[in-house]
Amino acid sequence: MQLNFLVLALAALVPMIMGFIYYNPKVVGNAWMKEAGLDEEKMKGANMALIFSLSYLFSFMLATAINMMVIHQSHMASILMNEPGFKEKTGDVFAMYTDFMAKYGHNFRTFKHGAFHGTLSGLFVALPIVAINALFERRSFKYVLIHVGYWTITIALMGGVICQWA
Repeated sequence: MQLNFLVLALAALVPMIMGFIYYNPKVVGNAWMKEAGLDEEKMKGANMALIFSLSYLFSFMLATAINMMVIHQSHMASILMNEPGFKEKTGDVFAMYTDFMAKYGHNFRTFKHGAFHGTLSGLFVALPIVAINALFERRSFKYVLIHVGYWTITIALMGGVICQWA
């Protein structure tokens, strides 16, 4: 099973689009700036080209990791890759894999399924990471909720896009 780099590249745009919406002052932007200790003056003067470039790179890396979480069929090939003849696309193991993928290769490949796994990842991966950092940085519970809300929604959307179209 090959990675679909076009879908991953498109999914990597989701955090940026969600960031523009979610952190807009009309949504949670003002609350985020207050909880993060930021103001308009501190936001000026940043190298936005560098910030957006690196954000996109990190988002692409995240999309690649999410791909492995939401597309269960990709694990089948990784389990079998060292079996004799599998890499050469010959033998009984490769034939079994081909038959399996023909029969089950499209199971659980929906937006809903990917969004479900994305939501779980937001709650069981993003929440602990953000919360641990927030504890040591002495940030508020509201700060944690703002960021975990963003990441849970974002990863759910990324998971949905990747699972449906990759």
